[in-house]
Amino acid sequence: MAGGLVVVAGVVLRVSAVEWAVLVLAMGLVVTAEVLNTAVERLADRVSGEREEAIRVVKDAAAGAVLVAAVAAVGVGLGVFGPKLWALRWWG
Repeated sequence: MAGGLVVVAGVVLRVSAVEWAVLVLAMGLVVTAEVLNTAVERLADRVSGEREEAIRVVKDAAAGAVLVAAVAAVGVGLGVFGPKLWALRWWG
């Protein structure tokens, strides 16, 4: 859903080709992190059906990687869209 909003905002705000490339890379980073997180979680569940501390740590690290990717993508979005939205401000 967020990717769809980014595409719509990019079209409406007429981002440049370089900005599109950066946005697509950021979205790809998040999707890649999500897929790898899912793979790690499924594999961990398959390896051990019981609750183990080591498995919990691995799962937490994979989830943390998704969070880092998402925060980085937000930073990219702010860097690309922030100045364009600031230029459109209506309050002054």
